[in-house]
Amino acid sequence: MSINTKMTSEKVASKAAKILADKNASKTAKSLAASALSQKDSLKQTGAELEELASKVLRSEKYNDDTKELAASVLAQSNKSR
Repeated sequence: MSINTKMTSEKVASKAAKILADKNASKTAKSLAASALSQKDSLKQTGAELEELASKVLRSEKYNDDTKELAASVLAQSNKSR
């Protein structure tokens, strides 16, 4: 299995932390934020289920730029074999 060594940047991690603290943030945004934070300073890779969610977010018009940025970060850290 090929390992993806990309990690969440400081900028995205900061944004993710703010989203997790926001009581009005959507469940989708919080899921992506949690995944992005778990991949900060770690070689953890995005699972298939979250890859699918992130892909849907990027294709949808209903999500804001912050949520799409988290989705892009999560996808960039996905398993290279998938």
